[in-house]
Amino acid sequence: MTDTAPRPTLEAVAARAGVSRATVSRVVNGGDGVREPLVERVRRAVEELGYVPNQAARSLVTRRHDAVAVVVAEPETRIFADPFFALQLRGISKELTAHDNQLVLLLTEGRDDHARVGRYLAGGHVDGALVFSLHLDDPLPELIQRAGVPTVFGGRPGWSDGTTDVVYVDSDNRGGAREAVRHLVGLGRTRVAHITGALDQTSAADRLDGYQDVMGDADPRLVVRGDFTPAGGERAMRELLDRCPDVDAVFAANDLTASGALRVLRERGRRVPEDVAVIGFDDMLPVAEQTDPPLTTVRQDIEEMGRLMARLLLRDLDRRNGGATPAGVVLPTTLIRRASA
Repeated sequence: MTDTAPRPTLEAVAARAGVSRATVSRVVNGGDGVREPLVERVRRAVEELGYVPNQAARSLVTRRHDAVAVVVAEPETRIFADPFFALQLRGISKELTAHDNQLVLLLTEGRDDHARVGRYLAGGHVDGALVFSLHLDDPLPELIQRAGVPTVFGGRPGWSDGTTDVVYVDSDNRGGAREAVRHLVGLGRTRVAHITGALDQTSAADRLDGYQDVMGDADPRLVVRGDFTPAGGERAMRELLDRCPDVDAVFAANDLTASGALRVLRERGRRVPEDVAVIGFDDMLPVAEQTDPPLTTVRQDIEEMGRLMARLLLRDLDRRNGGATPAGVVLPTTLIRRASA
């Protein structure tokens, strides 16, 4: 065994900087009332000694843990297979890192995990929570409200309990869907179908509404339910071709669904876009640029959504900034035209 050097103490930093222990504590914990020359001396001493603040002691002073829980209401197999979650987590991580906060990832594989997550959030381990990919029957919102932790949701909340101060970040799902379907109609397509996402999520419901805004009198058989996965896109596309062989355009609820639909169209000998035009939603470059042909899609800035979620939460936590946190932020979408439509 090797001996380890003793951990530098607050007193050692104070001695090196030639200031009081209380001055060091105020500087280290972000307090006010210390003159800039003294702040610089303390910071220099911290760096020279390699002092690391004791987080437990610091929390007693600041009442902050500098840690944020990120709760994803999906099974692990979905989270690690879908680039959407990687992009959103990257945005969250970048923003938290920029403010010296730790990301604590909590996954809910099944119903038993909800109680565990609720207990963790109520236990005072984190300053707040970022929650996304909720389903309409998810118990998480109630558990989070009971835990009393500040929370920002990814996606428009789908529950209606009279709460008006829910903070969320979303994209213009309905407007983006309208633009996609109008583009297909503008190409002269008359049998425009829609493969939905999981309709117990507001993003999928909003995209279906956008499709119906443009195609309100369309054959109801042209709408087939999917689940935001490539396998769901394949299954729905086969069903759609069996129902309506004359379909000449498909608006898919996301890029992964569109990738599955493209595979089935190729299997069935349908040319894209000559026979069937296809549009997705998300513009996830690992998917949209590598499909055959490259995918026309509605772009939402997924990484920026994550960053904005974290930014709103940190702003809410930092009372010194003052001002009210907006209840909901909806980011614009853009149609990105490639070869599939």
